[in-house]
Order: sequence, then C-alpha cells, then structure tokens
Amino acid sequence: MQYRIEIPAVNQSPDQLTERLERFAVRYRRVIEAGHGICLTDNALGKIAFQGHELIEHLELPVLPGRIMAHVNTFHTQKELHEILDAYVRQGVDELLVVSGDGSARQSRLKPSDVNAPGVMTVTSVELLAYLRKVYGSSFRYGVVFNPYEPPEHEQEKLKHKLAAGAEFIITQPVLEPTPVLDELSRIPNVPLYIEAWMSSNISLLSQCVGYELPTQATFDPMETLRRLRLAYPQSDLYLALLNFKTQFDQLVSH
Repeated sequence: MQYRIEIPAVNQSPDQLTERLERFAVRYRRVIEAGHGICLTDNALGKIAFQGHELIEHLELPVLPGRIMAHVNTFHTQKELHEILDAYVRQGVDELLVVSGDGSARQSRLKPSDVNAPGVMTVTSVELLAYLRKVYGSSFRYGVVFNPYEPPEHEQEKLKHKLAAGAEFIITQPVLEPTPVLDELSRIPNVPLYIEAWMSSNISLLSQCVGYELPTQATFDPMETLRRLRLAYPQSDLYLALLNFKTQFDQLVSH
C-alpha cells in the first residue's frame, strides 16, 4: 500500500536549524525508500517555513515522478508564486495541491489582477487553480481540498467550481472515521480521492486545522482509524497527516 505522507515543514527559525533540516531530510528519504509519496506544505496555519523546493535543493533530495505533491496557496506575491512553481517544474515535482491557505499579517496575498480574475474580490483556490492551469498547463497534476466538516450543500457547491476550474483529484481535510460524506465523495467518477487520515491523538489541533470544534476522544487510536478507512474505501488512496515517524511509520506495512 502506497501512502501520501505529509512531512512537517521546517520553520524559518535559527533555533536548532541544522538539526531540524537533517531530520526533515532523513524523513524525506525514508518515505521515498519505503515506496510512499511525500506531501510538502506551504506555510501551513500561516507559519512561515521554508518552501519545499528550497529544501529539495539545499538538502539535495531526490524527486521521483508522481511521488512528490507540493501544496501552494494564495498567500504570496505573484513574483513569489512563479518563483516557487518555476522551481518545482525544474526539479520535476509534478503534483500540486491548490488551496486558499491560512495567512498571517506577515504574508502578502495574491490580488485578483495577479491571476487574471477581475470579477472577484478575493482570490480563492478556484481562481488560483484556473490561473495555474492556463500558465503551467500539463506541467502539473492539480488537486483541491474538500472539507467534510462544512455544511454539505455549501462544500459540494464549492467542489463543483473547483472541478470546473480543472481539479484532477480531491483530498479531504483530516478525518477520524468513515462517514456518509466520504462515501459520496468516493463515488465521484473519474476523479481520484485521497482521504486524509489524522495520525495524531491531539484532537484539539485537528479542530484548529479544520475550523470546527470536534469532540475529544479519550480512546482515539490513529492506527485503528487508518485500518478502518482502508477497509471502507479500498479504491481511495490515503494521505497521512502528522504521522509519528518513531512509533507509526514502521507499522504502515501491516495496515
């Protein structure tokens, strides 16, 4: 079973930077050698971090076709956006997850004129995706996010716009169990679904990530959740968030 494994970004802080970079490289190579795919975030939760292309170049990490998925969000200047994506093209990264993102006061945000979208007030993942499809074409395979915690009708409508803009695959926000919403998503024809499994016992952090307060589960077992998701959705790939490389990584072969 091949998983897509998100490796936590390296924040731009001088504190123990050498050690944190080395840890990232070890995890990256470990995932690749095990035959899984890697997911590289883009300033997740608005925290400034090194971009994936910077880490790949600086640490001389391998890029295999179809094995590296980079996130890209709207919290960049147009110049920064193109610098990031041009670097990914040169390196051979060929999958993008296009998201609106979580910004901070320290970050710029794309303007509608930057992505040729004069009819909107704010650039979302829909406008960004449409723009990237026009500029970069088939250089990437493009994905979008579905939030199963939002009201279903609202999120389904957003998904229609994302698919119309050119989305080629869907990734859910992290989930804790099979649900009717996931059942429905898994039945969309010709659009691969990646179900994101939450691999941490910290449910409060998940609440922060998805924007909804989730009930605490005193006995939550991430590995059991992973097993249940695999059984419920055998045709869908699984994306793992906050995997513990010390205690969980070597168990993946049995799940």
